[in-house]
Amino acid sequence: MKKIIMMLTALLTVSLSACSQSSKKENKEMKTLVAYFSASGTTKEVAQQLAEVAGADLHEIKPEQPYTDADLDWRNKQSRSSVEMQDKNSRPAITAKLQNMQDYDVVYVGFPIWWYTCPTIINTFMEAYDFSGKTVIPFATSGGSSIKKACADLKAAYPNLNWKEGKLLNHASKNNLKKWVEGK
Repeated sequence: MKKIIMMLTALLTVSLSACSQSSKKENKEMKTLVAYFSASGTTKEVAQQLAEVAGADLHEIKPEQPYTDADLDWRNKQSRSSVEMQDKNSRPAITAKLQNMQDYDVVYVGFPIWWYTCPTIINTFMEAYDFSGKTVIPFATSGGSSIKKACADLKAAYPNLNWKEGKLLNHASKNNLKKWVEGK
C-alpha cells in the first residue's frame, strides 16, 4: 500500500510540474513594439497613443538625413520624396537601429501614406530586421488615401511574414485604438 501511495505521489508531482511548465509558456505575455516613421508629426501622435493603449514599446524610424519641407513637396517631381517614391529600389538610410527586435512578438508598423502606399523608408526598416515568427500590423495616417494599397504592397514585398489587417488611424481616439488592439 505504501508503495502505491509513493508512486501516486510521484506521479502527481510530475504531472503538476508538467502543467506548471506548460502554463508558464501559455501565459507568457506577448511583447509588443510600435515602430513608426513620421515626416510631419501626425503619425507620431497616433503611434504614441497606440503604444500607450497596447502597452507597447515605442520606436521611431528616423531617416539618417531628416526630411525638410522642400523634400516633402509632393507637387515637385524633383523633391526628395517624389524621387524616392518613383524608385521602387530606394532605401533611405535610417538611424537608431533596435538592438532587441528579437524580443518582440507583435510589431505595429506606422507611416504616412505617400503616393497611395508606404514611404520607401518603411522598406529599409522591414529589411533591417528578421520578422520571422512575429505578427506584423501596419497602420497609417493620410490626408485622403486609403491604406489598402500600402498593405497589399507590403504583403507582396514580404510575403513570408505573418501580416494582420492594417488600419488607417486618422483622428483615432484612444477608445477606438483600444478596440482595434483588442480585436473588437
